[in-house]
Amino acid sequence: MDTIESRQQEIIDEFSMFDDWMQRYEYMIELGKSLPLIESQYKTDDNIIKGCQSKVWVHADLEDNLLKFTADSDAIITKGIIAILIRVFSDAHPKAILDANTDFIDQIGLKEHLSPTRANGLVSMIKQLKMYAIAYQTQLN
Repeated sequence: MDTIESRQQEIIDEFSMFDDWMQRYEYMIELGKSLPLIESQYKTDDNIIKGCQSKVWVHADLEDNLLKFTADSDAIITKGIIAILIRVFSDAHPKAILDANTDFIDQIGLKEHLSPTRANGLVSMIKQLKMYAIAYQTQLN
């Protein structure tokens, strides 16, 4: 079954195929290219994630009780990071997003290979996705 946990495991498995972090960065850049892109009308200050050094826009829609995320960034590594998060959390029920842990990020070693500002940005991205989940969860109740 396709769950947040199974998607996280897929990403852990994919990252474990690479021997070094240069290959993993290249893979993240590739993932960024497959990101479901945010429509230009949503590229507003309201959708910018605070706490990121680069610009990252995220938009969420609720379809059939599942949150669908789109995003974009002006930096290729950051785009790869948000692509990973969206792959994990998009098309999931808001409650599943809120209940999900994010240990997979530590398991792929992402935080330790990011600069402190990017690592903070990563935390801000996760917070923002969970904030969307909270907002939409209240609509479902």
